[in-house]
Amino acid sequence: MRERLRDFMLAHRRVFVITGAGCSTESGIADYRDRQGAWKRPMPITFQAFTAEAATRRRYWARAMVGWRHLARATPNATHRTLASWEKAGRLSLLVTQNVDGLHQAAGSHDVVDLHGRLDGVVCLKCGVRMPRTDVQAELARRNPHFATLDAPSAPDGDADLEHAAFADFDVPDHAGCGGMLKPDVVFFGERVPPERVERAKAAIEASDALLIVGSSLMVYSGYRFALAAAERGIPLAALNVGHTRADALLSLKIEGQAGAVLGDLSLDRSGATIDD
Repeated sequence: MRERLRDFMLAHRRVFVITGAGCSTESGIADYRDRQGAWKRPMPITFQAFTAEAATRRRYWARAMVGWRHLARATPNATHRTLASWEKAGRLSLLVTQNVDGLHQAAGSHDVVDLHGRLDGVVCLKCGVRMPRTDVQAELARRNPHFATLDAPSAPDGDADLEHAAFADFDVPDHAGCGGMLKPDVVFFGERVPPERVERAKAAIEASDALLIVGSSLMVYSGYRFALAAAERGIPLAALNVGHTRADALLSLKIEGQAGAVLGDLSLDRSGATIDD
């Protein structure tokens, strides 16, 4: 499997890479979907429910307050490190990630589009000011000390399974500057991806020789659109994933496997030297 992927990469000078949750599972971050691309758990919160219902916001922030502690401790794995080294070697046109954990950047990747944003930031929906998640986390802990010591199994995207907790008294802060509603700086279901991110990615596809999907079923259209754009351009597509992807019919190469096991330390030098040599 590794040799087939290596040959694909060696055959194309500039590769557009799109990644998903399968890149981060080996860092201890849970994913949403099973091998068939179906939800393993209830769908994530929608933007409409978050903004419309105070009870929903309390439940979201209480679970996120506990879940953030786990996500903030996560470190890059072999997949993140290999993709960072491919960028350093000039083999990538762009890395677009659907993940919100920031682990690609932590591994050393610089040319990254965080398609769905990052959980380490928070935005005010009234004035648009952005602030570090650590500041909001500290304020949540100050207001809700009884939650600060709780622990629970981690869930995708910095969530935690606090199934039996009571959220009615959870105190959610508003923005101190304008009183606006605070939301993690990520794209919720029901929101649009900022158009500048989409346009940057589409421009990179125009300059790419191939597209590689790593650790994603592409069941969400926001990522799948780039596979469609690559196919429309006529460049080859490959995928490394566990199970079904929405783009299977478009692929010239499909490799089933855990991303780290296949991608980790994968050499792009025909002599057998590693790409950092």
